[in-house]
Amino acid sequence: MDLGLNGKVVLISGSYRGTGAGTARILAQEGAIVAVHGHQEGQGTVVAEEIRNSGGEAIDVHGNLLTPEGVESIVSLVEQRCGSIDVLINNYGAPAKTTWDDPAERWHEAWETNVVSGVRLTQRTLPSMKARGWGRIIFLGTVGTEKPGKENPDYYASKAALPVAVRSLAKHLRGTGITANLVSPGIIATDEVREMLERRASRHDVEGWDEVQRWAIENATPNLTGRIPEPHDIGRYVAFLASEAAWHITGTDFKVDGGTIDA
Repeated sequence: MDLGLNGKVVLISGSYRGTGAGTARILAQEGAIVAVHGHQEGQGTVVAEEIRNSGGEAIDVHGNLLTPEGVESIVSLVEQRCGSIDVLINNYGAPAKTTWDDPAERWHEAWETNVVSGVRLTQRTLPSMKARGWGRIIFLGTVGTEKPGKENPDYYASKAALPVAVRSLAKHLRGTGITANLVSPGIIATDEVREMLERRASRHDVEGWDEVQRWAIENATPNLTGRIPEPHDIGRYVAFLASEAAWHITGTDFKVDGGTIDA
């Protein structure tokens, strides 16, 4: 199926690694022109070069998502080098590693990182989308907002704001040709997660990724499919929501957790 993404300009925040990098590679394979974002100069270079070496189109950009000036510099650079942004993927997010014993003031960091940074990017890119009558805004969340742990309450609480924000945004964009959606994965086999699971499984004499996955699903991160998705798997779901085919999907929280909530 042709997703209609050929030549579309896509900005993915925090795409120099992990799920964002996997998503960047998938969208480039679909013909999109991808802006790979890193926080510091050069962070996105490796991923952008990989995409170009594979025949895709990509640039790397850098800037601080936590300031209006940083967001302006990021978006302006993409516009100068690639044209107006058609698809914005608010992928960046991170926990502040809080517990309930930490001062409440530490939660401000999580709100700025996981909510406000995406709001800034969205507000900056929407005018040109509205002018063209087409656009896609996609936030990345987590099913952890429905099954939070006792640690990182700042992260889960801030991410829990995204379903409401996305529904409100979708209503704001009524009839504009722009959709707003949220993708909420469960655990993803990023390099860091694989390393963590392999380390934990090795204490039980479990070796090899296939066996580690089975051990993790049985003992640590249950789901109903029996597999842990790779970053590019999540990228495929994001690509579909960014596509022309998904024009009638908006305001949704698209859970790609393998049934984790019910496992």
